[in-house]
Amino acid sequence: MASEIKRIGVLTSGGDAPGMNAALRAVVRKGIFHGLKVFGISRGYEGLIHGEIEEMSIGSVADIVLRGGTILKTARSAEMMTEAGQQKALDQLHKQQIDALVVIGGDGSFRGAQTLAKGIQIVGIPGTIDNDIAGTDLTIGFDTATNTVIDAVSKIRDTATSHERTFIVEVMGRDCGNIALQAGIACGAESILVPEIPYDLDEINEKLKRGHQRGKNHSIIIVSEGAGSAYKIGEELRSRSGFETRITILGHLQRGGNPSAQDAVLAAAMGGKAIEIILAKETNRMTAYVNQAVISSPLEVAYGMRRPLNRSLYDLANQLSI
Repeated sequence: MASEIKRIGVLTSGGDAPGMNAALRAVVRKGIFHGLKVFGISRGYEGLIHGEIEEMSIGSVADIVLRGGTILKTARSAEMMTEAGQQKALDQLHKQQIDALVVIGGDGSFRGAQTLAKGIQIVGIPGTIDNDIAGTDLTIGFDTATNTVIDAVSKIRDTATSHERTFIVEVMGRDCGNIALQAGIACGAESILVPEIPYDLDEINEKLKRGHQRGKNHSIIIVSEGAGSAYKIGEELRSRSGFETRITILGHLQRGGNPSAQDAVLAAAMGGKAIEIILAKETNRMTAYVNQAVISSPLEVAYGMRRPLNRSLYDLANQLSI
């Protein structure tokens, strides 16, 4: 680690999440405020390996605080998974005399950062819509993505009511059901299917029938993509219940859009905290939101294990949708 931190790099990696730009803006401006030179690295680790590095100014992050996506762009990098690729990335950082690297992304991005820790100071900022990173109560982008789902389901429910149909809404969450769970509770979904907990289609079918018997003529079922195909689930329920079903897959719609106020503020606070960690010469750390405060936490916590689903909240959802 350099005796005096003068030059830092910042990149965004993995899936984009609303609020990444707000975090980037905070890193750049607070870094410059403290006399650091800040270098933006385009296209994540792939761009780092190929030397796509440019110095950033106060003006280069103007008007991005409420813009979705990431102006630095992001890309997958198979080469970064090799020792040769990791050495190329480290060589590029040394070539630019960069003393510390801020990585905004998920647990996979943090694993990539860890491979560079032997030669440079590393700080991670958790940015992922899945909210599945251990050690932090919230990740940048989760609140916005959840609200995007809620808005979509609200519109779908109008159609479901008008046509007396059951709608199966598939949301993102290959390994994690947090978006489905939070959105499902917020919009009163009749059933929520997540990859962490087994489900029984017969039980869901019986719930639909009970609702129909008491005069309910429409239903919303939210499915995390990792819990199964919405098309197959919809067909199974149609054949068992006889009710008309329709499928909506929200897909990448959930990644885009302006960040919510919560995500924008969280991103700013985490970006600022990352600079404080760097100035304190701490390494292998990440910013974390714990008990309504942004703190410094060991980076290894983030990829040691996945943040577990809130089982009590899941049970509550089932109790409220009897």
